[in-house]
Amino acid sequence: MSTTNIRPYKGILPSIGSDNYIDESAILVGDITLSDDISIWPLVAARGDVNTITIGSRTNIQDGTVLHVTRKSPENPQGNPLIIGSDVTVGHKCMLHGCQLGDRILVGMGAIIMDGAVIEDDVFIGAGSLVPPNKTLVSGYLYVGNPVKQARLLKESESAFLKQSAINYVELKNEYLKE
Repeated sequence: MSTTNIRPYKGILPSIGSDNYIDESAILVGDITLSDDISIWPLVAARGDVNTITIGSRTNIQDGTVLHVTRKSPENPQGNPLIIGSDVTVGHKCMLHGCQLGDRILVGMGAIIMDGAVIEDDVFIGAGSLVPPNKTLVSGYLYVGNPVKQARLLKESESAFLKQSAINYVELKNEYLKE
């Protein structure tokens, strides 16, 4: 892990848990807290500058994803931090902005999740989907579209895959750490 890709903002440096893989081309700036067994893949940009970013254990953030937050304001005194739970898979080239994701979620490639959105546990979000501001996606469903719509209940195999996807990426990042 290069120290040039982990940068402070206003004196606050990202807090990195143990056994994490952070690609050298990824950039993490400011008030970011990473738990353990996380993987941050190439070209991820995460800016915890005007609010906080928190990422739970065994979560993977894939190539080209942008993680950002919403600043505090008189209309929104807390702003919108970015909170990502545990065992979450965020696909390639996603945009997560000031939203909250629970545990065991798969965010398909190219999806956008906007400010104030809340994604409950055990959710699949299809590739290219747009989750509008302040929308809540309830647990146990597949969501697709622009704007996103509830498509159907998750199949048992899909629910099991949510956890397996996270395990697959823990194993992959461990291989990278051995290199």
